Amino acid sequence: MDIVNPALNDYLLDHATPADEVLRDLAAETAAALPEHLSMQISQDEGAFLTLLTRLVGARRALEVGVFTGYSSISIARGLAPGGTLLACDVSEEWTSIARRYWQRAGLAERIELRLGPAVDTLKALPEEEAFDLAFIDADKVSYPVYYEETLRRLRPGGLVLLDNTLREGRVVDPEAQDPADRAIREINDIVTADPRVESVLLPLRDGLTVARKTARP
Repeated sequence: MDIVNPALNDYLLDHATPADEVLRDLAAETAAALPEHLSMQISQDEGAFLTLLTRLVGARRALEVGVFTGYSSISIARGLAPGGTLLACDVSEEWTSIARRYWQRAGLAERIELRLGPAVDTLKALPEEEAFDLAFIDADKVSYPVYYEETLRRLRPGGLVLLDNTLREGRVVDPEAQDPADRAIREINDIVTADPRVESVLLPLRDGLTVARKTARP
């Protein structure tokens, strides 16, 4: 199932803020070095959208669960208010070693703190205070319900939590799709929709991007 009409793909990319040389080179290196994992990298237009949302909420502190090679980290960090910081969580030294090089090249290394290890452990170890303005979740899908809860508890009222891949290439509406990740995404979609602490929308951007705004304290 094509969430984004292939005939419109190039048009969509042509009408979003273009990627600069750093992001173009990062995308090219990722494609060459990790072709089997290329679907894990966000697209140019989604990156532009992350930067825009980060700026719109005036984020100073942001959280990312799932770094891969750093495209989304750069997109978020570039939208932060002056003096803002991004806490980036991942488990792969191999993938984030690429990210670190490009963070440095983009002039963002001092604004991004990388914590390697299971993100559930990293999140649970954070102080239980509403310290973050924006969070982006794009990691193992089975853990999305836990990531969401631990993140939302640490998000300020008015802050945004963004969840990627919430359409699962259309498998969310396919009763035959019973992979654990498919079931987890259906679960988190239902959780967010029913959560009185947020107002949300699931956008058909690429593979689905849920945007939830925290409206009340947990």
